[in-house]
Amino acid sequence: MPLTPSTAPRERLHTRNVEVRGYRRADGLFDIEGHLRDVKSHDLTLTAGIRKAGEPVHEMWVRLTINKRLNIVDAEAQTDAGPYPGNCEVITPDYKQLVGLSLLPGFTTKVREMFRGARGCTHITELIGSVATAAYQTLAGEVTQPESMKPFQLDKCHALMSDGPVVAQYYARWYTGRREDDPAI
Repeated sequence: MPLTPSTAPRERLHTRNVEVRGYRRADGLFDIEGHLRDVKSHDLTLTAGIRKAGEPVHEMWVRLTINKRLNIVDAEAQTDAGPYPGNCEVITPDYKQLVGLSLLPGFTTKVREMFRGARGCTHITELIGSVATAAYQTLAGEVTQPESMKPFQLDKCHALMSDGPVVAQYYARWYTGRREDDPAI
């Protein structure tokens, strides 16, 4: 369901598109690719020159190649457009440092530490968070987890809290809330 209509007339000034795609490779690995593109609806005067309406102010790409254990075996970043041509894109090779990291919990915090401030590109670092999240969606159904392990998705969002109704209904073994047949306390 879309948002309710705005109550005031308005003019679009900015559009950011983020698209992430996941691929199974023939060699058993997975490529997760992200693309971020910012455009203005009007000409924008930047310190480095004018960006015409519809021309990207930012356009960045990220590819993480991962295995079934969510370990990064290759990483690539590219900048096609940035506000400072000839400068923004020079940081992209540094994102190769992601190789060897795991996408398991703590990954986004680690990436922010590695590439904070002048050590990275804000937009590429943000995009990596979306790529990491999409990796879980890409591998859903591709990787099986032992039944003895708590499902990885539990307690990762409101709907899947261990003491909530969804877990009680679909993951009863892992439900931690009060059951109706429990004696009242």
